[in-house]
Amino acid sequence: MADVTDAAMDAVQRRLMFEDECILVDENDRVIGHDSKYNCHLMEKIESENLLHRAFSVFLFNSKYELLLQQRSATKVTFPLVWTNTCCSHPLYRESELIGENALGVRNAAQRKLLDELGIPAEDVPVDQFTPLGRMLYKAPSDGKWGEHELDYLLFIVRDVKVNPNPDEVADVKYVNRDQLKELLRKADAGEEGLKLSPWFRLVVDNFLFKWWDHLQNGTLEEVVDMKTIHKLT
Repeated sequence: MADVTDAAMDAVQRRLMFEDECILVDENDRVIGHDSKYNCHLMEKIESENLLHRAFSVFLFNSKYELLLQQRSATKVTFPLVWTNTCCSHPLYRESELIGENALGVRNAAQRKLLDELGIPAEDVPVDQFTPLGRMLYKAPSDGKWGEHELDYLLFIVRDVKVNPNPDEVADVKYVNRDQLKELLRKADAGEEGLKLSPWFRLVVDNFLFKWWDHLQNGTLEEVVDMKTIHKLT
C-alpha cells in the first residue's frame, strides 16, 4: 500500500488530509471527537473503528432554478473526476463550525468551502440564505484504500453567483435544468463518455432531489424540511 506522503499524492490534497480535522459523530449525530481527514477517509479505519464524520452537500441554484454541478479535480484523493452537486465537504473541528443551533456550524463551513472550491465570495452566499433540508448517513468506498462514511447535511440555496473554480479542487462546472440532469443520469447509468456521479449525489437524486426542486420553484420548500430524521441510505 503506497504511503500517503509519497509523490503520487498532490501536495495540496496531502496538506489538507493531515491539517483538516473532521468532526466525529455517532449515528445520532452527537459529536464524539475529531480526527484527521486522512484517517476519516481510510476504508481500513472506517471499517475497523466505524469512523463516521459530519459532512455537508450544497445544492446551489441560480434564479432560473438551474442547479450548479461540479466535476471533482483529478487530484482529489476520493472520487476524482466524478460529477457531483455544487459543493461537498466537511465542517471542521473548530468553534465556528461546531455550532449546532439551526445547523449554523455546517452553514458556516458551506460558505467557507464555496469560496475555497468555486471562488464564490462569502457575501454572495450569506449563511442565513442556506436552507438545511435533511440529513443522511451513508458509506461508500472510492477505491481499495479510500472512501466515505458520512452523516451528510443537505443544504439548498438560490443565488446568482460568479464562479471562479479552484483547479486544485474542481475540474469543471456547469448549470443543469431537470432534463439536462436526467440526461446526465442516463449517460452515467449507460457508462457513456466515461461519465461518473458521486455516490452521495446519486443517493440525494434518487431519494429527494426532484421533489425538493419542485418545492423550491413553487416557494414551498419549508414543507419538506426535516432535520429530525437521519436517513440511513446505501
